[in-house]
Amino acid sequence: MSTTKTEHRRAAGVEYTLTRRRVRNINLRVRADGSVAASASPRVPAAVVDAFVASRAGWVASARARAAEHARWDAAADAALPPKAEALAQMTALCRAYYPRFAASCPGGAFPRIAVRDMHTRWGSCSLKTGTLAFSRRLCVAPLPAQEYVVVHEFCHFAHPDHSPAFWAAVEAVLPDYRQRRRLLR
Repeated sequence: MSTTKTEHRRAAGVEYTLTRRRVRNINLRVRADGSVAASASPRVPAAVVDAFVASRAGWVASARARAAEHARWDAAADAALPPKAEALAQMTALCRAYYPRFAASCPGGAFPRIAVRDMHTRWGSCSLKTGTLAFSRRLCVAPLPAQEYVVVHEFCHFAHPDHSPAFWAAVEAVLPDYRQRRRLLR
């Protein structure tokens, strides 16, 4: 069993957390909260990691600025979101409109449980185990074609739990323009 060791360090004015694990390279990332994390093999001397972090101090500063801007944008966007009950009603209505096309592939043929969550890394998810389709509350303020794409995408996962060619063919059978719709989410 491998164990990881973490220590807090500082290099060129950059405070960071160094995690020792089995990796080939020194990895450096700035998290959404602006904290800096590095990972390196236990064989790499701490001074080498410090020098690496110091050499990337400019990149760290710009990545922190981008993270702060994203946080401000997310806070403003979150303020414009509908209440959860309203978002749930909206997504349930959209799912009801598409359900007849997917009834045969839904667990037990039943209308799935619909959930709305404050997800920040996904637009939606599908649980085969519980028969639940969950959607990000942020999806409710996206253009309708994008919302429809996510609903169809998640419904298709009941028949194809992966992103295989068969999955994408199923999405395309319902939404021939799914690629353009998907672009609206970026």
